Amino acid sequence: MFERLKHMLVKEFIQILRDPRMKGVIILMPIVQAMVFGYAVTTDVRNVRTAVYDLDNSVESREIVSRFVGSGYFREVARVTTDTEAQRLVDDGTARVVLRINHGFGATIRASRTATLQLIIDGTDSNTAGVVLNYAGNIVARYNDQVLVARLAAVTGQSMPSVGAEVVTRAWFNPNLESRNFYVPGVIALIVILITLMLSSMAVVREKEIGTIEQIMVTPITQVEFILGKTVPFALIAYLDVVLISGIAVFWFEVPIRGSLPLLFVATTLFLMNTIGVGLLISTVSRTQQQAMMSAFFYYFPAVLLSGFMFPIANMPVVVQWLTYLNPLRYFLVIIRGIFLKGVGPSVLWPQMAALAVLGAASLFVASRKFRKTLA
Repeated sequence: MFERLKHMLVKEFIQILRDPRMKGVIILMPIVQAMVFGYAVTTDVRNVRTAVYDLDNSVESREIVSRFVGSGYFREVARVTTDTEAQRLVDDGTARVVLRINHGFGATIRASRTATLQLIIDGTDSNTAGVVLNYAGNIVARYNDQVLVARLAAVTGQSMPSVGAEVVTRAWFNPNLESRNFYVPGVIALIVILITLMLSSMAVVREKEIGTIEQIMVTPITQVEFILGKTVPFALIAYLDVVLISGIAVFWFEVPIRGSLPLLFVATTLFLMNTIGVGLLISTVSRTQQQAMMSAFFYYFPAVLLSGFMFPIANMPVVVQWLTYLNPLRYFLVIIRGIFLKGVGPSVLWPQMAALAVLGAASLFVASRKFRKTLA
């Protein structure tokens, strides 16, 4: 058995690696994906392009503008003097925000009345617009506190102590709230599912297309040996990519890994049961490699969208949330982020690992039952 399995493994590795483009897919694609998600894909809002439309030009208006610009969240790109100019800057994308301060802003503040200022935001990206509004609200709230303290001090003739409640925040697991710490570990799951699903989905159908299935039929190899010979190389490639992306995450992007690496590989094994099982099922029911490839991507994209990688599952409709329980990628992402960022172990992650084991066993069982060593 082991001799026959060894020859199957050698055959599969030769078939995979003899194409130079496949080497690029296995090695280069994980590196590119990690770099893209580490640098380009971010939800952090910094240096929002801001046009200042100050019609008051008072000490108070200049103070509020300096607070916006000095916060690090807003970057002044232009000063405008007309409504038409402000609209043009927003329309052509030069500015994402227009901070408008009307005449009488400073006089209203000095008269102990509430003054208003206008923040015009490009709402094309609703998420970014919501974050920007929150930043602006915090800046104005701090300015109001300072004005109130100064006014009371002027009335009483003495400095007023700071009283009341204050919220002191502390972010666990990701102290600087960097989005790359959230996304980069998730690339491991995306690469593993993409590589193994793509390779395993073409494993059997390729033999049918090139005509080598007839040679396999006349050999004494068993069904179990054939499936192992087809799946073990893909699993080894997946482990290689896990090590590669983990190294990039830790040593290049400085994403902490606080948990157990052996636990990460155990969880990867459970996840591979799912991806390889689905890939083999696709391969056994497909007639051509093109059909297998399209079927693999038909499974891949919904799996990513329903995994919580980009969009929170809690924000999805209830029916869709129930569907996500059938998605193994959902559980693997929780495990990866728990190991990298939280440092938790099996005592916390066992529900996700149990779900992967159940779904993986079911996938492999259905794939093995569907597999037939025939030309049909």
